[in-house]
Amino acid sequence: MRIVMKFGGTSMGSAETIAQCAGLVLAEKKRGHQAAAVVSAMSGVTDNLLELADAAAAGNRAVKHTLLGKLRTRHEEAAKTLKCGDAIRPVLDRLETLVSGIAAVGELTPRSRDAVAAYGEQLSVVLMAAALGGPALTGQAAGIVTDEQFGEAEPLMNLSLHQVRETMEPMMAGPPPAVTGFIAATQHGVVTTIGRGGSDYTATILGAALKADEIWIWSDVDGLMTADPRNVKDARLLNAITFAEAIEMGQFGAKSMHPRALEPAAEHRIPVRMRNTFNADCPGTLICEKPAPGETARSVLLVKNSALVTVAGAAMIGRPGTAARIFAALAERSINIQMISQSVSEAGISIAIAGSQLERARAALDAALVRTGAARHVQVDEDAAIVAVVGSGMHGTPGVAATIFTAVAQKGINVMAIAQGSSELSVCFVVKSAQGPEAVKALHSAFGLGK
Repeated sequence: MRIVMKFGGTSMGSAETIAQCAGLVLAEKKRGHQAAAVVSAMSGVTDNLLELADAAAAGNRAVKHTLLGKLRTRHEEAAKTLKCGDAIRPVLDRLETLVSGIAAVGELTPRSRDAVAAYGEQLSVVLMAAALGGPALTGQAAGIVTDEQFGEAEPLMNLSLHQVRETMEPMMAGPPPAVTGFIAATQHGVVTTIGRGGSDYTATILGAALKADEIWIWSDVDGLMTADPRNVKDARLLNAITFAEAIEMGQFGAKSMHPRALEPAAEHRIPVRMRNTFNADCPGTLICEKPAPGETARSVLLVKNSALVTVAGAAMIGRPGTAARIFAALAERSINIQMISQSVSEAGISIAIAGSQLERARAALDAALVRTGAARHVQVDEDAAIVAVVGSGMHGTPGVAATIFTAVAQKGINVMAIAQGSSELSVCFVVKSAQGPEAVKALHSAFGLGK
């Protein structure tokens, strides 16, 4: 059996937890399996590095000095415990040189920002490799190549899969290799970061390239739950879900993987298992191709701190391009749309967005539609939450909507907007913020999802 294991920031938080993670990898090696580790930066380090880069560019020498000292002390102490001080010091020295260069020119470009951010994983991979007794590779050295969109680089998949296979296949029979998550390089060798879900993405790329039997994502939770246990006391662990369900859950804020990170695994049909570093006896949640039978809904999720924006007016009726103008106006302000709902009359389009983006959205829509006469007014409700019911078993099952809205109505909860995709994987709706937790509890009970 061949396994790629990814360890998140909390799992890499100290020398002790790194040694614990290495023990999990080596235990699989002792069982006769082949294993590779993908590592994130130590918890909090990436934020420290980005703050350091900003301080250097701004000429704030005191903050720069403090952050460099903090990063050096933390990593050198961990390296001392793991007996790799000679290997960690040159990496820290290169970081300090880079930051001094940014301070000298007083400018932080996207390229140099990526170069600084990449040091978190470059430092942690040295620590993990020492604990494993195997080689340490950056994403670049492993063979992952991206475009030049710094901060959110996209892997060139075919080339990356080929190069990773060529580079790492010979290593798999020996001591487990450790690879940096999150970072890669352009075809010209310039360091890039692959943004959201970056380390998970690295793990699934490696898994696809090496034709792994499973990819294990280790974090500080047991896996995916039927609801947030902080809100629903009888929420339980999901043993298995489909890739499509995991993507839906991730979109609605569950502690799942970013959808793009799941793509290589889904395309190559490699199961992904979410596990808890600190509760290794728990089998976690398996994300796989085939749906688990029996349950209509799998999870009920709540997206808090949302806002509902409705663009309305008779001028919108039968007028092509109104939706395009709305979406273009929001895209120009980098506003992400969480949910869309439109009436058949075409007299109104409602969109849910993050509450923090409400004022920018309102200004953009006023300018693009109301002032031009394309819509009459923009109505906002800044006190909203999105409730989502997710499950592949809902597809083609009569009565799902009746179950949902009966359960909500019995609690006296008013639904402000509704949306359902043609895949029938999820039904989501908007309610007042204060009623969101109660709606989740009612639906969790209505679908029999409790322990």
